[in-house]
Amino acid sequence: MKERVLITGAAGYLGSVLCPYLLANGFSVIALDNLNFKQTSLMPCFSDRSFRFVLGDVCNETLIQEEVKNADIIIPLAAIVGTPACERDSFLATAINRDAIALIQKHTTSSQKILFPNTNSSYGVQKTGCCTESLPLNPLSHYGKLKVESETRLLESGRAISFRLATVFGISPRMRIDSLVNDFTFRACNDRFIVLFEEGFKRSFVHIRDVARAFHFGIEHFDQMKGQAYNVGLSSANLNKRELCEKIKTYVPDFYIHASRIGSDPDQRDYFVSNEKLEKTGWKPCVSLEEGIQEIIAAFPMIRQILKNV
Repeated sequence: MKERVLITGAAGYLGSVLCPYLLANGFSVIALDNLNFKQTSLMPCFSDRSFRFVLGDVCNETLIQEEVKNADIIIPLAAIVGTPACERDSFLATAINRDAIALIQKHTTSSQKILFPNTNSSYGVQKTGCCTESLPLNPLSHYGKLKVESETRLLESGRAISFRLATVFGISPRMRIDSLVNDFTFRACNDRFIVLFEEGFKRSFVHIRDVARAFHFGIEHFDQMKGQAYNVGLSSANLNKRELCEKIKTYVPDFYIHASRIGSDPDQRDYFVSNEKLEKTGWKPCVSLEEGIQEIIAAFPMIRQILKNV
């Protein structure tokens, strides 16, 4: 019998890649989303009889209790993502990013598996060298703090894995361009210039398909990995903003990069992240930063048209 995976926020940027990936790898998928953005990104999944869609809200306890009992595995992707969005509506962010996760934990049993997506932003500003999973977390924003609260509670339960995701990039049926690589590459193609604030701030990156692979890997190796957090990123892509732009410029030669000494980036994260712990389990990323940049460039005409219609 196929294992049943409940994915909340399933029609979002990551879920729209993860759902078809898990279906293709032999899982039954229950996709829960409120379709707040009127997205149709999961339409191709309906041809698979192992797919079921639930229109609903993750804050609805009755609904969550009903759907959780039908699942062997829960991947709670539903979230208000990023510092600006969480600051705009801190009440909603708290309800979805923390309280809804607590509802899932409340209604699961020790036999069920939870794979939680945390963020590398939880490390905040780190000047002491490489960020490993043993380093104390230092979230700077409401977004980061909520993620840390949820991770802590889930790991203490002993029935969850937390993946601290690097900044995700790449193409999805539910496309986002506010993520750093996607954003900078779009600007290179569309504007042909960018103004950088605090160009030396480092980030780590990971392709969206590799994130889907990491969740699959976590399901397959859950007993060895449960109760622990793992950084998920490209070890070859711990780059500052200037270095990222120079990578993009390789493929968009007339991309003009200007560093401003006036102003500051509202996102003050700055860190170098180690992915060694996850890599030692046998997981390795497959998609390079360069490949991701090239696919965004190839998709640029479509992305630009989509944004015009938003």
